[in-house]
Amino acid sequence: MNKASIFRGVAVSALVLSTLSLTACAGMSQRSKDTAVGAGLGAVAGSVITGGTTAGAIGGAVIGGVIGHENGKK
Repeated sequence: MNKASIFRGVAVSALVLSTLSLTACAGMSQRSKDTAVGAGLGAVAGSVITGGTTAGAIGGAVIGGVIGHENGKK
């Protein structure tokens, strides 16, 4: 196994776990849930796009969180 396949497996696992963990957010508003989902998906996407860098994950989380927050306004 190479590093790329291991990283993809970790990224997919993180995405699945973050999605499943949202069931614990029953007391959150829909807008807060959208923000959390956006941040989680953005972190995974940013990390994958930049080859696993921390800066990419953080940047993706910020951008995803903002998009999710704005989407929650609808």
